[in-house]
Amino acid sequence: MPFDANAPSLTVAVVGTGTMGRGIIQVAAQGGLAVIAFDEKPGAAQAAKDYIAKMLFSQVEKGRLDAAAAGAAVERITVADNIAAVVRANIIIEAIIEKLDAKQELFAKLDQVCGPDTILATNTSSLLVTAVAAKCTRHPERVGCMHFFNPVPLMKLVEVVPALRTAPWVTEAMMAIARRMTREPVLCKDSPGFIVNYVGRGIREAERILTENIATIPAIDRILTGAPGLKIGPYALFDMVGIDVSHGVAESFFWQYYAEPAFTPSTNATLRVAGGLYGAKSGRGWYDHVDGKRIDPPLPPTPAARPASVWVYPSDTHADLQAPLIDLFRKSGVSVEAGAAPSKDALIVITPIGYDLTTAISDLKVLDAPRTVAIDVLFGLKGPRTLMVTPATAPEVRDGAHGLLGSDGQPVAVINDSPGFVAQRVVAMIVNTACNLAQRDVATSADIDRAVVLGLGYPYGALAWGDHIGPKRICFILERLARFYDEPRYRPSPWLKRRAALGLSLSAPEGRAPLLRERLDD
Repeated sequence: MPFDANAPSLTVAVVGTGTMGRGIIQVAAQGGLAVIAFDEKPGAAQAAKDYIAKMLFSQVEKGRLDAAAAGAAVERITVADNIAAVVRANIIIEAIIEKLDAKQELFAKLDQVCGPDTILATNTSSLLVTAVAAKCTRHPERVGCMHFFNPVPLMKLVEVVPALRTAPWVTEAMMAIARRMTREPVLCKDSPGFIVNYVGRGIREAERILTENIATIPAIDRILTGAPGLKIGPYALFDMVGIDVSHGVAESFFWQYYAEPAFTPSTNATLRVAGGLYGAKSGRGWYDHVDGKRIDPPLPPTPAARPASVWVYPSDTHADLQAPLIDLFRKSGVSVEAGAAPSKDALIVITPIGYDLTTAISDLKVLDAPRTVAIDVLFGLKGPRTLMVTPATAPEVRDGAHGLLGSDGQPVAVINDSPGFVAQRVVAMIVNTACNLAQRDVATSADIDRAVVLGLGYPYGALAWGDHIGPKRICFILERLARFYDEPRYRPSPWLKRRAALGLSLSAPEGRAPLLRERLDD
């Protein structure tokens, strides 16, 4: 009889009842499925059921869940005293320690005792599914991956990943079962990092920015949670996850992709791990933490200084983005010069996309370096606004520009010179990693974007974000980074380069696709 993923009697077993296992048990039970919970540690499975009951009834007390529904979900959970009890399940989901040998040993044992129609699903986040399934000699075709995200009850995403030998019916069943658990499944091929953890590599450009002393940790986090719209800054996130954990993943990625330059780990993180500064759990990491709460240093005050006048270098590619900045200057009461060149005492402002300020001054040959600053306008003027200076910028010019840019009360982050400021280069790297994933055909563009929004909480899917900014602009930012640093780390993905050149959406599949109207003129 064919496997029926929608059968009312479908039973799920979960082996391993730690944080992830508990979450999987809860959403399966709330989805109406019978669940068998097993853990080799005596009493752990019962403790998991008790914990889930407590969580569900706390939702009842808050008026978020019906009492009858909570009670029914708890009743669907059966605690198993030995692993033999899980054999009767239709699908067994493994949520044990993230070690290949331990998972292989468990799956090899289950492979010998389960029927050929029992699905064996790993919840691995960092191991190849094909490697986990390698010891299953009887029926390797029924092994796959359902990668849930922590905390499972709140994170709707499930990455469904078939191994090389997984049968199509198993993949289809895992997708259907994930939906019955009220999750949103996305399908991806077996590949290090799957979708979310791979695209998440892009945010680590923030570590390169810190390494070069371009901006401080609080400034980087504030810039990225400002106009670009990240829910949490990268350094706050690393502290929450644990620097030892996040850095360990970074090192694993680097070697799994054979020393790919874009995945080079941070030596600053290596130092903190060596010193036991792991983040919130150790009381100190990138930030200090008191009673589990991150301590954010105060913003530097906005100087009272103002320039007598300001001249903005006119842009022929993004005059629309410059317009709000010029309007802000006018409203501040400062004279905005309109001539072809600045007066001898004016503050000179440029708004580069992709360029660093030093290169712009050198190439344009009409700017006076001591009184020239750069302002990032690509993401709008929501604070903190980014003001960029060079080693040649006069301190009084920097302070006057800071005071002017923050004249309406918005905070300002002053950074050292960098191609692409902070936000431009980080977002460009996020988009580029997603394009590389699409180019490798690991997942469809729609699934990549859905996974990024659900799994990483970004304001857009990574490919949609690139479309919003404009593929040509993203490609140009990366090309400027690559030219400045002369490193393969910043090479644009073939997926991005072709769609930028052809005027296509980054979501466009291979083959004929509709044209995209970009904000950047041809």
